[in-house]
Amino acid sequence: MRLLPAARYAILKISMERRLSILKISIRQIKAARALVAWSQEDLAQNSGVSIPTIRRLEARDGEIGGRQETGAKLVAALEAVGVEFIPENGGGAGVRLKKSR
Repeated sequence: MRLLPAARYAILKISMERRLSILKISIRQIKAARALVAWSQEDLAQNSGVSIPTIRRLEARDGEIGGRQETGAKLVAALEAVGVEFIPENGGGAGVRLKKSR
C-alpha cells in the first residue's frame, strides 16, 4: 500500500498536541500495528518516508518511540492512514486495532 499525496501532506500538519501524544506510543504498538496491516519494515519505510535503518534502530529498542518527534509522527500517520487505531494507556493497557470499516 502506498500513501496518497494528501496523506503524506497530512503528516506535516499534525498538531503539537497530537505530536505529544505520539511520544507516548510504544515501539511494541508500532510493531503490532505493522503486523495488523501485514507490513514489513520496508513497507513502513516506503509509506512513511522514514528510512529503513531508522525504523530498524527504533524497533531494536523497547519503550516509547525515541528519536525526533517528526519521525514518530510520520510512522504513526502512515499506519493510521491505512486504518490502524492506536489505543492509549487507559487502565486496560495500550494497544492497537483496526478501525471499523464504514
